[in-house]
Formats: sequence, C-alpha cells, structure tokens
Amino acid sequence: MRRIFSAYAYGPGPRSNCWWDETIAAPDWPVLQGEVSADVAIIGGGFTGVSAALHLAESEVSVAVLEAETPGWGASGRNGGFCCLGGSKLSGSAMRRLYGKQAADTYDAGEEAAVHLVRDLLNVHGIAADTHSDGETLLAHSDKAARRLRAQADTMRAAGEVPDFLTRSQLAQNGLNGSFHAALTTPVGFALNPRKYLIGLSETAQGAGANLYQRSAARSVRQDRGGYRIETNQGVLRASKVIIATNGYSSEDLPGWLAGRYMPAQSTVMVTRPLTEAELQAQGWYSHQMAYDTRNLLHYFRLMPDKRFLFGMRGGLQASPRAEAAIRRRLRQDFEMMFPAWHTVETTHCWSGMVCLSRNLVPFVGPVPEMPGLYAGLCYHGNGVAMGSYAGRLLSDLVQGRTPDLPYSPVMQKMARFPFGRARRVLMPPAYALLGLMD
Repeated sequence: MRRIFSAYAYGPGPRSNCWWDETIAAPDWPVLQGEVSADVAIIGGGFTGVSAALHLAESEVSVAVLEAETPGWGASGRNGGFCCLGGSKLSGSAMRRLYGKQAADTYDAGEEAAVHLVRDLLNVHGIAADTHSDGETLLAHSDKAARRLRAQADTMRAAGEVPDFLTRSQLAQNGLNGSFHAALTTPVGFALNPRKYLIGLSETAQGAGANLYQRSAARSVRQDRGGYRIETNQGVLRASKVIIATNGYSSEDLPGWLAGRYMPAQSTVMVTRPLTEAELQAQGWYSHQMAYDTRNLLHYFRLMPDKRFLFGMRGGLQASPRAEAAIRRRLRQDFEMMFPAWHTVETTHCWSGMVCLSRNLVPFVGPVPEMPGLYAGLCYHGNGVAMGSYAGRLLSDLVQGRTPDLPYSPVMQKMARFPFGRARRVLMPPAYALLGLMD
C-alpha cells in the first residue's frame, strides 16, 4: 500500500481508547485464505462496503468484502455518530453555478434520501443503535454567524417552511446553553452508535448471503481473465466487478487511478463520563440534540442517551504519538472553553480517525474511468454515516447495470486530482490557517 500519512496514522495508536469499542464486541469474520471467487468484490468493510454488500446480496449477487483490519476498525467504527444531511463542502450556490440547478437539486435530494435510507435500514432489520435527536442543530459561534442563520431562517420562511430558529436568549430555555449566539435546527437527521449500526448492518448482510472477511487487506487489484484478481496477505479473490470503498484509508495504488484524487484528514473525538443531573443543570445543556457550530474548523457534540457527552473537532495535521497527544489536549481545552461548567468532568475516552475530502468538495460515487467493472465510493467530508450507506446502495445498482432508484446526481460522478501528487498534504496547513483566521 502507498498511503500519504505516516504508518502511525493507519495503526492502532489513533483509535486507542475509542468509546464505541466498549459498547459492542466485534464479530469474528473469517480471514480470506486460498482462492475465492465472487461476482462482486468489495474492498473496505465500512458503511459503504457493507451497505453495498447487503443490497447486492439481497439481489442474489454473490459478494465478498475484504476488510484490512477488524469490523469497525476504520472511520465507520470511530466517528461521532451523526446521521445527517451532508457529504459536500461545496455551497449550494457554487454547486448550482458549476453543475446547474437540476444536478444540484438532485444532489440535495440525495442527501435527504441518505438519511432516510439509514433510518429504514435500522427499522426494517431491527438494528438497535441507541438513536436519538430530532434533526441536527447548528449553533452560531459569533454575531455574524447568527445573522447568517437568521437570514437562512427568513429564506426558509419565505419558501413556506417553518424554521426552528432560536435567538441567543432562547437557547438556555431549550437546554442549549453555552457561548452561542443563535441556533437553527434542520429537521432531517438523528444520532446513533455508529459501531452498533455497522455491526448490525454486517450481520444482516451475512444473513442475506454476503461473505465478509477480516484481516484480509487487498495488496493489489489487477485485471485478469475478463475480471479482476485481488491479492491479499493469505489468498486471492477473483471477481467480475470490484467496488473500492476505502475512503480516508485509501491507498494511492488501489487502484492507481485514485492517486492524488482524495485527501485524508484527521478528526478527533472525546467522550466524558456520565454527567449528573446537577452537572447538566449547572451548564444549562440538557438537550439531546446533536449539534455543531458554524466555524469552518467546526466542533460537533451531543449528549448521548447514557448522559455521556461526546465532543469532536478536526484533528491534527501530523500523525505521531506526540502529535496525537497534542491534539487530544487541544480537544479538551476547546471542550472546557465551550462548556466551562464541566471543566472538572473527566474525559474517559478519546480517539482519532480519518475523514476524506475531494478536490471538487463533493463525494464521488460511480465507475472508475477506463477500468471496466471497477467502481468506487468515497470522500464524504466527515458525513459518512448517511452518505456512505447511500453510496453503497447506489453502487449496488450501478454494478448490476441498473439505473439507481434513489437520486443520483452528476455532481457525484467526477473526481479531480489535487496538485502536488503524494505531497498534496502541503496544502492543508495554509488551508487550516486561513480557515482558522476566518473563524
């Protein structure tokens, strides 16, 4: 594998002490050994790969998933658990200007369909994933941001919608007290335990006939005999078609087309011990809404059903034990700054993982150019719970030659290269510095 961070970023260090690991044990998938064949091979056992496997298996397509580590090891088992609108970092006006109104409207419909897809999967398959939150609340971190939220609420009102907008004086009354200036709630979305969701989804996929393998990293993907030959550490998987679903843990050579087209970025999360009722009242935060602030380098947070508080932010720019310790300290400092009444509340768990960005700031879901039978889904910009699940569903239709019955926008069908190739991470420090100044 040829990855652009140091080996530490892809090892056990960043994910050590992940809270979700305490909530449900990983299933014991077999290791792929010897030679195996399937109609479709999927590289990556996260939301995208497992969703694709489930939907393919339900269509009676033979499918094999290769997970490099153990179930839930990557971003799908260590994210913040926000199932919400998102996936793109491109503004609505920019998307309409670049792609046209119809393509942008279809993309917007897809984001909403992605959330509903996850809800349907949970309900239809009886997956218990500790869901809560009625939509997602955006909190203004400044007066300027509050004015933007009010303008957005006014636009929604003019369109006949009834926005859930709170002024600064109303926040505390709604259990959202903090150093915020206003709030606007989007009614689409909910929070969940991502690891319970992923494992429940994988068990459903296996029940439908999908074969899921752990500790079976793909070492090479080569065209062979009218299909593809994928070599792992202990075996070979042959398939007519292949789906790449590796997101922030992608490699420059799996396949070579991916080189320079994705940008991994670190995100760091902490969880506190359960808060007492007195502590909740002292801070004035007792809402179970999942929330995030209006900073470009945003914070995201929520009070979970067991009264633990989850708090996350963009991670560091380097990957090493020293850098990991530093970003965990910074995360704690930001938590205490935003929720000062909880400065003595202990952090019990803290970890980091990779999200994935694209140069054109939208997800990619579709066929890989000039490689017949090869498909990919990645670059969800930190919103992989819904968008990754949705990408898997779209890919299951595409590999079968079907027109997806869910919205599938042209916006998602191209993927440009970043400048500087494998050295493209040099773009991140100045970008973060600029975003920080803007905040």
